[in-house]
Amino acid sequence: MSAFAEIPFEKYHGTGNDFLVIDAETYVPDRRGLAQRECDRETGVGADGILFLALEPGYTPPRVVMTLVQPDGSTAPMCGNGARCAGRWAMAQTDSDEVMIDTQAGTRHARRVGDRIAVEMGESTIEPHGIPATSTDPILEQGIGGLEVSVVNTGVPHAVAFVDDVDAIDLETVGPPVRHADVFPLGTNVTLAARDGDGFRQRTFERGVEGETDACGTGAVAIADLARRLGHVPSTAGTDGTSISVTPPGGDLEVAFENGVATLIGPVSFEFEGNVESTHFSSFDP
Repeated sequence: MSAFAEIPFEKYHGTGNDFLVIDAETYVPDRRGLAQRECDRETGVGADGILFLALEPGYTPPRVVMTLVQPDGSTAPMCGNGARCAGRWAMAQTDSDEVMIDTQAGTRHARRVGDRIAVEMGESTIEPHGIPATSTDPILEQGIGGLEVSVVNTGVPHAVAFVDDVDAIDLETVGPPVRHADVFPLGTNVTLAARDGDGFRQRTFERGVEGETDACGTGAVAIADLARRLGHVPSTAGTDGTSISVTPPGGDLEVAFENGVATLIGPVSFEFEGNVESTHFSSFDP
């Protein structure tokens, strides 16, 4: 029998972007170490991060505080698919169809839309101080690290390259030079986008994961936001009941806009639950 306390978790994914969910009231002596160990897909449970969620009593709609610890042990201010998973978890805990999610990037409203979860993503910015970037002007269609990128912060920064074919590019090779470019003092996510009918295909190299993920919600919003700014779609696209479709490898997402505020919409799935120990993964029940 292990001398270490077991930590219960649930695993969710939003279009393939997967997370371990742990009730923040559970004592975890080393959150960073736990994420580094258990997010590893060869030696741990495997995930794009751990969501530590704390329900706040006395609010209508219910509120939950979300802290995302990434596989490298860092925390991310915001994650669109993570927030949708957090919303689904909180709705199940409170028997509600809508919740408020407190993130480091601000409070976000999440609601159930049929069998999908929609979460408000806030207002994006291209201003260098909001990225942050050391440039004096917004970075739009500029060459950085071998890609022509435009940069927006949608809760976290994204350098987006609009290309002809996202599959024709070796993202694991071209992503790191942009992700670590000197102009980004805190680094950036790197996202590829290609027109696909009325929408876009997406691939993202995620900061903190340090590799490609099956989906990235903030990246999907970055694509939709910049597509409107740069004229790839009409500036009114995604408004008046319409949405812009963005398809990462893990599935289909939609982005809608109202008064400049983006909403990310997509499926969330519960995978399994189990326990991890403070030193290693112990067991799970599918």
